[in-house]
Amino acid sequence: MYDNTKVLIAIHKEYARPDNDLYLPLQVGAKGKDSFGILRDDGGDNISELNPSFCELTGLYFAWKNLEYDYLGLVHYRRYFKGSFKFIVNGRTKKILDKSDLEKYREVDVILPKKRKYYIETLYNHYKHTMYVEPLDKTLEIIKQKYPGYYEEALKLKKRRSAHMFNMFIMKDEIFNNYFAWLMDILFTLKEQMKEIKYDTFHSRFYGRISELLLDVYLNVNKIKYREVGIVNIEKVNYIKKVFSFLRAKFTGKKYEKSF
Repeated sequence: MYDNTKVLIAIHKEYARPDNDLYLPLQVGAKGKDSFGILRDDGGDNISELNPSFCELTGLYFAWKNLEYDYLGLVHYRRYFKGSFKFIVNGRTKKILDKSDLEKYREVDVILPKKRKYYIETLYNHYKHTMYVEPLDKTLEIIKQKYPGYYEEALKLKKRRSAHMFNMFIMKDEIFNNYFAWLMDILFTLKEQMKEIKYDTFHSRFYGRISELLLDVYLNVNKIKYREVGIVNIEKVNYIKKVFSFLRAKFTGKKYEKSF
């Protein structure tokens, strides 16, 4: 079932990679950059130059236009799905997803990370407090105009307190192709509407961040069956800084300045 599965590893700098044929390391934002000796997202039909704002979506776009697969997935160089394969990085052993683990999920079309829960506020309010909310508001209006059947579900961002984040998934080809065409149409429309508005380097990455919020909108409207898998962080996460930055954003209006 999963024989022709490609799980991209989005990589933008030299980093350890698992020796496992499930994974396809992909240099994202490769246009104009030195090669890491792996597949790059700037060949064929691509949007590699948009990586500073579209993030890992440039890698997914490259795969959508140029690769053949029955299932397509994405993980990050420092974040994987949990599994049984031993991946040793900096002397530490992490167990990440292996093709043999996929057999446990034969009955579903999509594998997702476990939802991130926002206990204090809704997804919309969290975005509003930590980022500039104008692009998200414009996205909701685009959905209302172009995809009205999705608008009610999209508005639930103002009520929901959990989401499948990071643009991590493994999807059956037909579902991915339809989902990604829908997503790119929305984001390219947003790009046209936002062309006169400029943010700093960190906040200009809103296309990638908004896409994370739209994944559940698409899956819920189309009633797509999925299973959740835990996440393995290859690097330590500084939760103290994350909580401090969130509370500062919520109560002082100070937006995030970097990722964690």
